Formats: sequence, C-alpha cells, structure tokens
Amino acid sequence: MTFTSGDQAILHIDLDALVANWRRLGAMAPQAECAAVVKADGYGLGAAKVGKALQTAGCRRFFVAHSEEALALRQALPDPQTVIHILHGPTAGGEAELAAANLTPVLSTPGQIAAWSALAKRLDRRLPAALHIDTGMNRLGLTDAEADAVAADPGRLDGIALEFVMTHLACADEPDHPLNKQQADRFAAWRQRFANLKGSLANSAGIFLGTDWHHDILRPGIALYGANPLAPSAGPRHETGKMAEVVHLQGKILQVRSVDRGMTVGYGAGYIVEKPTQIATMAVGYADGLSRALSGRGSAIIKGRQGHVRVPIAGRVSMDLITLDVSALRPEDCPPGTPVSLLGGGIDLDEQAAQAGTIGYELLTQLGKRYRRIYKTRDMEDRA
Repeated sequence: MTFTSGDQAILHIDLDALVANWRRLGAMAPQAECAAVVKADGYGLGAAKVGKALQTAGCRRFFVAHSEEALALRQALPDPQTVIHILHGPTAGGEAELAAANLTPVLSTPGQIAAWSALAKRLDRRLPAALHIDTGMNRLGLTDAEADAVAADPGRLDGIALEFVMTHLACADEPDHPLNKQQADRFAAWRQRFANLKGSLANSAGIFLGTDWHHDILRPGIALYGANPLAPSAGPRHETGKMAEVVHLQGKILQVRSVDRGMTVGYGAGYIVEKPTQIATMAVGYADGLSRALSGRGSAIIKGRQGHVRVPIAGRVSMDLITLDVSALRPEDCPPGTPVSLLGGGIDLDEQAAQAGTIGYELLTQLGKRYRRIYKTRDMEDRA
C-alpha cells in the first residue's frame, strides 16, 4: 500500500530562491568567484539537489566538511570541471580515494601537507589543494609558525598544485567587531607571503563587510539557504542581510479540542490553561528537528479567513507532536487537516531560532528525515 501525504509534514525547498541568493551574493563582489558551501547535507536541505541547482546556475566550486560528504557530492556532480573542496582536509589513509575521485582538500596541518605531497609523488602527478592558515579563529588552519615554515620551504609542497590560500572569519556577523579588521590585515600579510595564490576569506557575513574581505573566492553558506548572516547586534545593517526565503515547513492539524480553565496541556503539566482554550495538535516534534527549546516560546502561522494568524506553541514540544493555542481562530478556520507554517510562510527562520535560544544554522541542519520534501523551481516540482 502506498500512502500519500496523510498527516506528514511537508518541507518546501525553493531552489529558485536559493539560486537567487547565490547570485545576489556573487553580485556584491563581481571581481570574485562565488562558490557555495553545501556541508551538512546542504545545511539539511539535501546537498545533491542544492548542488545540482547551483551547478546549473553556473557555480563551479563547492565546499563540504568531510571526505564522505565530498565523495557523495561527486556522485551527484560528476563534471570534472566542478571543484569540490574538503574543509577538514584529507582523511588519514584515505588520500588515494579522494585523489581518484578528483576531490580537492583544504590542507590545515603539516601532516596533511606531507601526506598529500607523498601521494602526489607516488602517483607521479600534481594534486590540487588549498591551504588554510589560521588568523584568529584558533580552530582549523596552520599556525603562524607552521605557515611560516611552509612559506620558507616550498619543498614541503612538492607535488601539490595549490589553488588558493584561505582563512575563516570568527566574528563577521558582527561588522564592528575589531577581530574582523585584524583578521583581514593578517590574511593580507599572508597573501604577500604566498604571492602567486588566490585568496579566500569571506563567508556569508564576510561578503557584507566590504571589498577588503572579498579577495578572489567567496564562500557563502547560511545566506544561500535564506538565513540572515548578520547578527541583530549589527543594527541597521542587519536589514541588509535579509535573503530570499528558501524553506517553508508546513505541518497539519490532527485534532482540535476544548480545554477548560485550570487544566494542563502536554508533558509535565507545566502549561496551565488560564481561560477556556482551543488546543490544536499537529504531527511535528523534536524527532523532526523542531527544537524542544521552543516549548511554550515558539509560534506558528495558520491562514484563516481573515488572513494569517500567529498562534503560540502551548506546552512542551514532544517527540512527534506539538500543541498550539488556536483560540484566536474560529473553529471553521482550523479543522483537522489545516496546514500550519512552522518555518517560512511568515515565520522567519532567524526569529524562530532566536525563540529557541539558538541560530538558524542549527534549525536547518536538524531538519528531520520524516518530512515529505518538495523541491520547487520555475520549471518543475520534484517531490522527494
């Protein structure tokens, strides 16, 4: 037996909006190449679908985190002219498999450099790579001493065809943070030491910092997927970071019940009804990536006869269900089967993330596998 939608929530993914975001970011630095970061399965939206849409639009350079992600993306994007970078570098012992798949690691340690160079010598051919130098994040990347040793001894790079040098901004979402300028200056100095290489500094938020941060290769991630890369603390500049909406998550009401004053809703009996209330239950929960931290804090939108109505989450988000206070709507506006927007459709991704005490990155990458996914473009609708 094949079931149709039933009570299953639907995750609408607008690939045209995704491509529009990529083009907008690229237009902010027309002298640079705009790549795309599609790690964490395309920030939860499906790296293969996202990658193909961006490739069709002209993107030729992608970044993922792990070797396994890179190998999977290469299956979806077999064109040898499409470059796929592995931000974590080559997996120890797995370098030959990556080279065979035409993948390009980002080298962050002397050990990675040595292993990639050794493989190139064994294969008797130059292998492409990028070089990551830390300029203040203190996470991945060569230290100053390690980078200085590489710059002073080019023999360490024998067999490696370096394509560019990169670093990663720590505070780009806060444009006035002093570390942004410090990192830009440090990176500019390192580029002089590696004078024949292109440079890559700007992530999504870094693109909004200006030309001193753009260099040759942009690496947008979260902004592609519709989130605002600038923090609210950026003040008026926060508004400039608003992107086209890519994700619209809709669930359906299963049941509506009347709950009298003094009764409780949900686990823990922590939500006490203060007046006669209409409670709607829908089949989305934390197993689907809807954060439990939204309990009693988040909201949803239901389209009634008099327009879109925002309703609060009442009680705890449980594994498979949430409950909403729909007293603001007439019963005929929210019968069982009524669609409810939880992300997109008037519920801003960053706003919902803030209600959960987190960021849009986390909400997106936690989106569950139980949703029926619908990928939309101008020309087609792909139901996955």
